[in-house]
Amino acid sequence: MTIGIIVAVIVVVIVLWAVMTYNGLVARRNRVDEAWSGIDVQLKRRHDLIPNLVETVKGYAAHESKTLEAVVNARNSAVSAQEGGGDPAALGQAEGLLSGALRQVFALSEAYPDLKANTNFLELQGELSDTEDKISASRRIYNGNVRDYNTKIQQVPANIIAGMGNFPAREFFEIEDPAERAAVAVSFS
Repeated sequence: MTIGIIVAVIVVVIVLWAVMTYNGLVARRNRVDEAWSGIDVQLKRRHDLIPNLVETVKGYAAHESKTLEAVVNARNSAVSAQEGGGDPAALGQAEGLLSGALRQVFALSEAYPDLKANTNFLELQGELSDTEDKISASRRIYNGNVRDYNTKIQQVPANIIAGMGNFPAREFFEIEDPAERAAVAVSFS
């Protein structure tokens, strides 16, 4: 009879461990999803600011149509990547291209003093700079949560529950080109 009790206790301990591990993995997965939504919100804000920036620049630098078209195309690609299910690799690449295009627009302000002094342009630069900082912070939070989640699903013995419970590894949100890693330069001088 004592052997039966010992076996029952062992089974209960194993079941409790499995339930607690599964619930812990679900909580980590939900933190990753929540962190991704933070990135999503900031990218949407960035995408919404860009048409206003392009319209402001058009008034001062109308003959810079290639630069403005590049920004619009990069924004559209980034929006499509964002709406395409949130693949971090594709989104990182599209956002990197958008950052490069925005750097070109901000470089135009050096050639057009009237644009550089325009209140709307300065406000948009400030808002985009603030948004870039928020995207960077959101990306750090997301990548930290991904790191913790991926570590947990790869560690023994939690990897057993992760394999049975369909907990796939998540991708980090990274920008691949080192030149694109730099935040958009904003100059108020």
